Amino acid sequence: MTPDIYSHGHHESVLRSHRWRTAENSAAFLLPKLSLGLSILDIGCGPGNITAELASRVGDGNVIGIDLSKEVIEAARRDFESPAQGNLSFRSGDVYGLDFSDEEFDVVYAHQVLQHLGDPVAALVEMRRVLKSGGLLAIRDADFGAFAWSPEDPVLTHWMDVYHQITRRNHAQADAGRHLKSWVQAAGFEEFEVSSSNWTFHTPEERAWWGGLWADRIRLSEFARQALEYGVASNDELAEMALAFDRWASDPDGVFIVVHGEVLARR
Repeated sequence: MTPDIYSHGHHESVLRSHRWRTAENSAAFLLPKLSLGLSILDIGCGPGNITAELASRVGDGNVIGIDLSKEVIEAARRDFESPAQGNLSFRSGDVYGLDFSDEEFDVVYAHQVLQHLGDPVAALVEMRRVLKSGGLLAIRDADFGAFAWSPEDPVLTHWMDVYHQITRRNHAQADAGRHLKSWVQAAGFEEFEVSSSNWTFHTPEERAWWGGLWADRIRLSEFARQALEYGVASNDELAEMALAFDRWASDPDGVFIVVHGEVLARR
């Protein structure tokens, strides 16, 4: 299998977004299902902040976060692994070949992971393998094609088109949120719940944060490098997109809605 290409990369502007995420704003659909003593595998854990919050909710249960990036895992270990939270650990790992036994975990959680994979169903089959009988899969992914913002700006519309061109070139699915149900069924799950939730940015502080990080991604992250390499945007176009996010962030009428699909499925 050809290795997946991460369309976002691990530039500081990307990790800035990842570190903002919490169990409340990114795993609310899962939290009511958690209880003391559960074992949890967090796939694509990134900097580990959500993983650490999940560990704090299961008492002496075992929580492991994995990510393909060894550098990100090293940072998560520095920030969150400690004797005081002995039920939490991090390791590098590949979602297509999880280094765990069959039926090892009560919960497998994957947030913003499937949208970046060339074969999300194969990944879900592997997640199902490591779930205990009756165990719970919890997946949540953005649906870029459903994002909404105001005021309208043709440059932001162009940004969205370029983003889709990059992810298609990477054999990934930017609109993953709407496909989760079909992927889960194709992976062999029969009992599941489907939901959706949003992140909404509109206050001056929220606009400055969201607009600023996307302006930086467009200028500095893998988005910029891949857009140029694939020939889907020029340097001038990237500069215009970054300025459009700055412009949106400074507009008191600005609203940006980030739509997510969610699925809870029982093995």
